[in-house]
Amino acid sequence: MTKPVGGVTATERLLAEFCEQTFLKLWSYPNPHKDDGHELCDLLAVFGDTLFVFFDRENELPENPDKDAQVLWERWKRNVIDRQVKTAHGAERYIRSGRLIYTDAKRETPLPVPFDKDTAVIHKIIVAHGAKEACERASPQNIYGSLAISYTEIDGGPTIPFHVQIDRHKPVHIFDSHNMHIVFRELDTVSDFSAYLNEKTRAATTFDYLSYCGEEDLLGHYLLNYDGATKRHVIGPRGDGWKNINGVLVGEGEWHDFVQTDLYKNTKHEDRVSYFWDQLIQRTCQNSLAGTLGGNSNIASGESAIFEMVKEPRFMRRVLSEKMLTAVERFPETGRFTRQVTFLPSFEPNIGYVLLQLRVPEEFRSEADFREKRQTLLEIACGAAKNKFPNLLKVIGIGIEAPKFSKGEVAEDFILMPCETWPDDRKSYYEDLNREWNFFGTGSLQQFRDHVTQFVQPNRPERRSKSGKTGRNDPCPCGSGKKFKKCHGG
Repeated sequence: MTKPVGGVTATERLLAEFCEQTFLKLWSYPNPHKDDGHELCDLLAVFGDTLFVFFDRENELPENPDKDAQVLWERWKRNVIDRQVKTAHGAERYIRSGRLIYTDAKRETPLPVPFDKDTAVIHKIIVAHGAKEACERASPQNIYGSLAISYTEIDGGPTIPFHVQIDRHKPVHIFDSHNMHIVFRELDTVSDFSAYLNEKTRAATTFDYLSYCGEEDLLGHYLLNYDGATKRHVIGPRGDGWKNINGVLVGEGEWHDFVQTDLYKNTKHEDRVSYFWDQLIQRTCQNSLAGTLGGNSNIASGESAIFEMVKEPRFMRRVLSEKMLTAVERFPETGRFTRQVTFLPSFEPNIGYVLLQLRVPEEFRSEADFREKRQTLLEIACGAAKNKFPNLLKVIGIGIEAPKFSKGEVAEDFILMPCETWPDDRKSYYEDLNREWNFFGTGSLQQFRDHVTQFVQPNRPERRSKSGKTGRNDPCPCGSGKKFKKCHGG
């Protein structure tokens, strides 16, 4: 599968880079076209039945003391915001019509990612550039030069400079030159980004008005406003408090104050290890694009281990990476033939990961069918996990050669085992296969279950292995060729 070159302007290329990092190359498509030959949008990202439709517009708002500032603002807003809002609504209508979307201007390659047009969640996002400097000049109280946004009953029409009104019944997300970078940096997983946009849409359509001085301030409010009962971040009052108010106003400086806290700084530091998970995903997706990926996966359609791994939010990637790397450190030195199986729960309910590490002598690893045997062993381990934990609906298997004893790059195998139904004959089948290996039997299981949160308080103890040694001189399993302490050891 080949992908079109992303973006034709500097800002469009930046947008494409973000989407390739967050949604990955398999699910992001720059400059898709409609069946009439016109562009649908600047970039389309599709993940499951959630679509992100991006529009990028740049037009400098001039400083001209000889012209009325209100006139200059209205002209800029009309060209950069209002017209794109109408275009975004038109793009949604086109998508829901079921007409073909093409990934190329010649209309030779239809969009390969399936979705349900009737039930799909469609987020329309406009990135507007050109007003930042003018906004900063207009008011010293505007810390970043961000556009103020209000979701109300009014859509478009004249507003005071640097304030945009959007119809709350048909919400469109407006980012600008400054806060685009903040939002994309802080919400750099599909789950985190979509959860924020879903909550923002809920708040905009629930309250009579949702108003904020800049997207970054709304984001700061959202990240600090966690509802323990529903276990999610919210905009506005938590619990049933929303029933007693009719609007939400977020003031200037929420983001500025938030990023100065030790809580935020420490969390960003702790998150560094989570990018091990990202690298694992990115490398496998690249192999898929290059046609070198084996296994039972259909990644683009969503039927794959990688698709499930991409769903993990940033804080869960941190935990999963820590536990995987700890398992690598603890791999036993018990001989030339050694195996270790580790069970890791997902953020998604009733889904689990099985990490299988193998140490095998070189003469066996060089056999032509070695990888096939390793994949079979990984399948047995996944089946054994389902038998051990009957509540699982999906098991994702990750098989690697033990990085402690590997030289050079570490290859991975991935298996997705759907197991919503698990008849007795299938249960018995894997029990028989596992009898020799005894995966998840007494003394053979490493299982990690922690209470985890999105933000990490300062002074958290350093990760250590069971023996008390850090093991940081071992090769990193991400395949970088670096020692663990130099790559993901923190």
